[in-house]
Amino acid sequence: MIVTFVHVWVKPDNINDFILASTENHQSSIEEAGNLRFDLLQDANDPAKFVIYEAYESDAAAAAHKETAHYNKWRATVADWMAKPRIGEKHIIIAPTEKSQW
Repeated sequence: MIVTFVHVWVKPDNINDFILASTENHQSSIEEAGNLRFDLLQDANDPAKFVIYEAYESDAAAAAHKETAHYNKWRATVADWMAKPRIGEKHIIIAPTEKSQW
């Protein structure tokens, strides 16, 4: 299982639009083969800071996400709304170890 935390800083005037576009991307992402979770989180102390939690069964499934039409639409739509470049941090799950617990 591969997990990526994508940290996103959005310009204040674009927060609501970012949420709408990212929610649309979320809806399509959770339907992808190999997707286990795709969560959009907003920082409780900084409404312009978001984290996208992406969990995929494999590197191949995570890479396939970046080839989808909905991801490419999201990326193009939100590009000008970024206050600074987003940062993706890849993680490997240590526990739980059983696929049935994912």
